[in-house]
Amino acid sequence: MFLLSMFLLTPMFLDGCVRFRGTSPTAASTDISTDGAASPVEYRNTDLGLSFSLPATWEGFTILTTNWEGLKSGDLGDEVVEQGPIFSIVHHKSTAQQPRQDIPLMVFTIEQWDRMQAGEWHIGAAPIGPLELGRNSRYVFALPARYNYAFLEGWEEVEQILQEQPLVTFEPGVEP
Repeated sequence: MFLLSMFLLTPMFLDGCVRFRGTSPTAASTDISTDGAASPVEYRNTDLGLSFSLPATWEGFTILTTNWEGLKSGDLGDEVVEQGPIFSIVHHKSTAQQPRQDIPLMVFTIEQWDRMQAGEWHIGAAPIGPLELGRNSRYVFALPARYNYAFLEGWEEVEQILQEQPLVTFEPGVEP
């Protein structure tokens, strides 16, 4: 039932999202190395201070920007008390009809992260919170809990990419 509802809601959800092609200025193109193997591609965001390395098979990826919401439980239910961006790195072969596992990167300010860790508010119904992947002096970058529970095509590849610790942080606005 969950997968069916996600499938039916995906087109409505995507209508409110912003999509950028992997060929934007924030994405490096793939080159051929001297041994004939394709070099990795990279998503780079200098405003936030992060880069994310991907295998060459992800060339042409897109960045889908949405928002997370931080909730505080009260007498009248959950109230949205915080929010921030999620940058999802979407494989170029992913379509609405054949979705593939993307790589969502939640962005928190340091203050938001500390307040969430202190239990002042929560994200979603998962019994665990987001997993920190890295940080710089302004932001914490995290992987949402249960981001891959739909077991979409390519989820194993995404797990392998994440095991290689592809996220590198630097100070926002300063090229490393």
